[in-house]
Amino acid sequence: MSLQRENAKMLGKLVVIAAGMFAFGYAMGPIYRHICEITGINILSLSERQVPGNGVAGKDAGLPANTQIDRSRTITVEFDANARGPWDFKPAQRSVQVHPGELTTVMYEFQNLQNRRVAAQAVPSYAPHQAAAYFNKLECFCFHQYTLDPGEKKQWPVSFVIDPRLSRDVATITLSYTFFEVGSKTPPAPQSTAATSALRPAALDAGS
Repeated sequence: MSLQRENAKMLGKLVVIAAGMFAFGYAMGPIYRHICEITGINILSLSERQVPGNGVAGKDAGLPANTQIDRSRTITVEFDANARGPWDFKPAQRSVQVHPGELTTVMYEFQNLQNRRVAAQAVPSYAPHQAAAYFNKLECFCFHQYTLDPGEKKQWPVSFVIDPRLSRDVATITLSYTFFEVGSKTPPAPQSTAATSALRPAALDAGS
């Protein structure tokens, strides 16, 4: 009789434990969502994460909650390169189309055509000029000086995000760089093709 009582007691405990585990598992979803709402943290799978420099991983993958991308707008970003000295300096692609708030990475290609080792740096400029305040570079070769050996080739990135608060009147931005030897006279900020085109009619009017 005592054995039956012990078995019944053990069965009762197992039933309570099983019921508790079921209730806990059922409540995990709402508890997780509530914690995410309070902390603002949302853990996403790799297929739902934004991969820096490579857009979004996975087709139509979601973005983190704190990423604001204005998909109703597309801005064309053009890339220009100028060299002061015997350099081969150019963007790997001449333009990209991006949404404001979207992280984008492009590469610039460099080669030292001189027969000596040279330290160099780049100076950026923007057209239209007002776009500069909304063009946020997270990584850029223009942040540093670089040393290239004779004939050496390199590729360096520019990672940027355009602030969604940029005026809707701006549909095209030109990012222009001048690459120059460190120690020589620092060149003025490069004038982009877009800026030159905008000034040309005024110059013609003045001369007429």
